[in-house]
Amino acid sequence: MKSIVAIILTGLLAFLGGMYMQWWSLAIAAFLIALLVPQKSGKAFLSGFLGVFLLWSILAWWIDIRNEGILAKKIAAVLPLGGNEYLLILVTAFLGGLVAGFAALSGSFLRSSKS
Repeated sequence: MKSIVAIILTGLLAFLGGMYMQWWSLAIAAFLIALLVPQKSGKAFLSGFLGVFLLWSILAWWIDIRNEGILAKKIAAVLPLGGNEYLLILVTAFLGGLVAGFAALSGSFLRSSKS
């Protein structure tokens, strides 16, 4: 139950942070949620990862739909993705998830070191 709450809170806080700050504000959001919601380190990493992975995949998919895939196809052609726009969305979401996962892991370690 705590994991689901942490996933949702991480996604919401990362979304709000992304509206007003730089892209890396998702790391701050995941770090803070991991400090506030007590979890073991592995679950904290997974919660941070999934929260931002889902957020970024939905946002990237929404942007892709809004511009009919034009930008994603061009960027996927430049990268070694064979022009596959959906693979670009997955890579984007995976990288954001890794950043948030490691930030949440750091927050979990800091929380456990205070105890």
